[in-house]
Amino acid sequence: MIKRLLIANRGEIAVRVAHTAREMGIEPIGVYAESDAGGFHVARMARAASLGEGSSRETYLSIPRILEAARETGADAIHPGYGFLSESPEFARAVEESGLLWIGPPASAIEQMGDKLAARRRARRSGVPVVPGTDGSETNDAALAKKAAEMGFPIVVKPSAGGGGKGMSVVETAEGLAAALEEGRRVAEDAFGDPRVYLEKLLERPRHVEFQVFGDRQGNVVHLFERECSVQRRHQKIVEETPSCALDSRVRAAMGRAAVEVALGVGYVGAGTVEFLLDERRDFYFLEMNTRLQVEHPITEETLGLDLVRAQIEVAEGATLPADWRAGRLSPRGHAIELRLYAEDPATFLPRTGRVLACEPPSGPGVRVDAGFEEGSTVGLDYDPLLAKLVVSGQDRGSCLSRARRALADWIVLGVSTNAPLLAAVLASKEFASGHYATDLVSRLPALPSSIPSDAAWIAAALAISESKPGAPGAAVAEPWGAATGWRAGG
Repeated sequence: MIKRLLIANRGEIAVRVAHTAREMGIEPIGVYAESDAGGFHVARMARAASLGEGSSRETYLSIPRILEAARETGADAIHPGYGFLSESPEFARAVEESGLLWIGPPASAIEQMGDKLAARRRARRSGVPVVPGTDGSETNDAALAKKAAEMGFPIVVKPSAGGGGKGMSVVETAEGLAAALEEGRRVAEDAFGDPRVYLEKLLERPRHVEFQVFGDRQGNVVHLFERECSVQRRHQKIVEETPSCALDSRVRAAMGRAAVEVALGVGYVGAGTVEFLLDERRDFYFLEMNTRLQVEHPITEETLGLDLVRAQIEVAEGATLPADWRAGRLSPRGHAIELRLYAEDPATFLPRTGRVLACEPPSGPGVRVDAGFEEGSTVGLDYDPLLAKLVVSGQDRGSCLSRARRALADWIVLGVSTNAPLLAAVLASKEFASGHYATDLVSRLPALPSSIPSDAAWIAAALAISESKPGAPGAAVAEPWGAATGWRAGG
């Protein structure tokens, strides 16, 4: 049994994993780059080990440094979170070869599904339809141009080893293909160390729907229903919900079976996600598999009453999936929506930096905030700009949507620009409210102003909030708990 768990990550996911570890009586151990020593996650661990100086590649992406941190702290196991090394088969193998327990799928499964071309071939062998595209045999520009002409434009250039929208581009005409291939290879080499790219036919206004899958070491694999991920910017998700308005019982059952078949085909263990595109005829196509916990896992937890991190740890320790999971007796209750708060310009989507001068998270029934920052945190450009996730749940989609709008409006973050105005515009749109939307929703919203308040404006707003807090100098003292002195709570 695990006694000490090293969490090889940072930010909100590191804190999320630490919460479950503590509840299970496991000591959570953090890691940090020296430049990130004051990071939000560090103080929320039982203890933390330095990965030394340097960039992400020299710290959070350094397998030797992380394994050394595990040895120094006496860790029994490693949880990778998501991002960084979470989908590195080399890391999974190195962890197991060092005698530590790996909280994730087998390295072989990561390897097979991490290569998008190999994953497409695997899905076909499992009888799951894939988006029309190239299979990897076409490697030079001439062969790819010929295939693109056969498929018909527009098409998408995608890195084989990619993820998160990096290196992807839509090509509308044959004239733009050569430049897109060159750029795609360059970005793929820089981001993933693999310049291979392939082509996919661009589906017109598809919906992006993923299924949560879970497997154990005894060969059982199940799905835990779907998440709708169609609200995206730059091919990256910003709003997710479950259940999806796009699925009826027939399509849901068929997609769920396909997701399980894909996972069974690679001997999957632990938490993973099989992603699909759904066209306007409700035909679905395999897109990719993410061999890790997803950013949006909390909405599945909220509708099923589960702790997916706990399940990851238990399965890694050898537990069999619960009987009600294996028997298909789980049934989602209500509705849940997740909103991703990024430190970025809401109009250009460019990352923004700054120091958080004030922070007031929303609260109330059905409101959950998974945060990776707090008042006083410094937001730089070294890491992903995701600050936190707002997760709301309700008895149905209408009440959940109303709660999401209210909670987002209550969320105060000053000192750094965020995408909150974009999230509010999504929630306010008639298209999203109707449930009939697609991956182009953000591009169809009214234009948002690109503006960054001056430092003076941020400071004035932060001071105004500070002055209004109970006990602050100048606060109203109409009630005793508004006084700075002279009153104590009983007990």
